[in-house]
Amino acid sequence: MLWFIISMIVLGLIAGAVARLVVPGRDPMGIPGTVLLGIVGSFIGGLLGYVLFGHDLSEGALQPSGIIGSIIGAIVALLVWRAVHSRGHTSVRH
Repeated sequence: MLWFIISMIVLGLIAGAVARLVVPGRDPMGIPGTVLLGIVGSFIGGLLGYVLFGHDLSEGALQPSGIIGSIIGAIVALLVWRAVHSRGHTSVRH
């Protein structure tokens, strides 16, 4: 169980950092926010992988396809976060 938590944090940090590097723009979040972004991206990527390709537990959880899916999911989560967050901060120009 401890190995799973540590691997999720490390994978979340990697996926979140890559997503923040790939998507242009400024994101004022620290390391905990980046880890959370990557973990959410892992769940999104895992869900998309399950829906599109099925599920195979015999291959293990940590695979290159899972890491790529986590990065893609983190990019999707970051874009959704920006879209939702920008709606709340509308500026009025006179």
